[in-house]
Amino acid sequence: MTTRAKNNIHKPLTKMNLTVVISQPSDIKPHTVNQALTDPKWRQAMNDEFDALVWNGTWELFPSTSMQNLVGCKWVFRIKRLPDGSIDRYKARLVAKGFHQRPGVDYHDTFSLVVKPTTIQLVLSLAVNKG
Repeated sequence: MTTRAKNNIHKPLTKMNLTVVISQPSDIKPHTVNQALTDPKWRQAMNDEFDALVWNGTWELFPSTSMQNLVGCKWVFRIKRLPDGSIDRYKARLVAKGFHQRPGVDYHDTFSLVVKPTTIQLVLSLAVNKG
């Protein structure tokens, strides 16, 4: 019987054909605020996020009392890429640590501005029907 092994035919080992891409220092996401502040690109992303939050009037500052539960915040860093894999922009988000909040004490209602396509279809169909 003739087999592939006897004819010296072997399946290539794909696990040996791996390639390694060494990322540039600018491709690495910072894990701390101090790391982000050392890179001007991340610092600019943080400034843009903070300016947007201030411009939108996201919060108001009040003096704290001992009866209040203070909610902290944290910076989250992401690298947005184009379809070809190149860097589009550096994105920094300042997020609240909502897990410190207590329902009924720190907040009563939650709201998320999300419009579903079915809602838009319903509104448009009602508008067409009503003329």
